[in-house]
Amino acid sequence: MSDSVTIDPRTAPEACATMAEVRQGVDALDRALVQLLAERQRYMDAAARIKPDRSVVHDDARIEDVVSKVLAAAGPAGLSPAIAEPVWRTLIDRCIAYEFEAWDRRRA
Repeated sequence: MSDSVTIDPRTAPEACATMAEVRQGVDALDRALVQLLAERQRYMDAAARIKPDRSVVHDDARIEDVVSKVLAAAGPAGLSPAIAEPVWRTLIDRCIAYEFEAWDRRRA
């Protein structure tokens, strides 16, 4: 079980009256996102450990499944698909590259 991600106190976006408040909120969220991305990366380490063959690291069907799920969650959360899709496609691409490296390291 993973630890909860803590997000530092911040003013809600709708209540921000200054750029300092906006920046404080963005910085707080960025710190939380780093924690979440680090956990996601640890799942790539687990995948590299579990997958029996390097050829299964890149899985086009899984990529499209992940993007589809993200886009389905984006709308209700108020996240623009124009942000969500390219961000997740880049994230997936970098995670696959990381997983290839992790897979190779484990078998070197």
